[in-house]
Amino acid sequence: MIPLSKFLNHKHLNTLIVLLLFLLLLTVGAVPGYLSGRWQWKQPPSIANLKELREIRSKGLNLPGWQTVNQIEQVIGQHKWSLQILKQAGSNNQALLLLLPQNGPKNQPEVEWTDVSGWGKLRWGKWDVAQSRSAQLTATKPGNVGENGKVPVEAMFFRVSTDQETFAVLQWYALPNGGYSSPLRWFLADQLAQLHKSRAPWVAVSILIPMEPLGQVETTWPLAKSIGETVQSTLMGGPFKN
Repeated sequence: MIPLSKFLNHKHLNTLIVLLLFLLLLTVGAVPGYLSGRWQWKQPPSIANLKELREIRSKGLNLPGWQTVNQIEQVIGQHKWSLQILKQAGSNNQALLLLLPQNGPKNQPEVEWTDVSGWGKLRWGKWDVAQSRSAQLTATKPGNVGENGKVPVEAMFFRVSTDQETFAVLQWYALPNGGYSSPLRWFLADQLAQLHKSRAPWVAVSILIPMEPLGQVETTWPLAKSIGETVQSTLMGGPFKN
């Protein structure tokens, strides 16, 4: 018999574990709702900070160490995002920050990264992805010290080439206690939160940093990591704060 490990690499194994957890949460969450006649996904708990999340579209974020050159509401796909042009204080570093906050209790992340790539093709002529990898960030909750204030974030980091610009791109779904690049991971976090009569609000984050045409994306990693952690910390200390 051929061992299962021959067919499953670490990525596939992690996906299988996530799916098994999803089935477990679905079973645990659905049975009480079935017995009581109240289906949890039809009546999800409210989101206490929904007003603050919605305001991101019109106001963006005030990031420590960065100046907002311009901020507008930008239609990307079927949704309105916040688009901010940022300049780092004391340097020539610039970045484009795209934020899509949750807009309602039933609103969930779906195809945000596809929407961004489609918008990029329309804006710059093409959107060719290369040098993609998973990236680990460690943000700090404002007001917390030590290890208890450290929050992990799993993002996607890659290079995008267009007809006009080359960007280093960092993308993830920000949550109150971390972040993930996959919407499935948010769904699991939200289902777990609903078991405790709570929710896992989210904000889709896409950061575009101009870089050398067709260069090595890793040269921008220190800057991307820094601004990514600043965005996550700012969200936790502002719109996500209860």
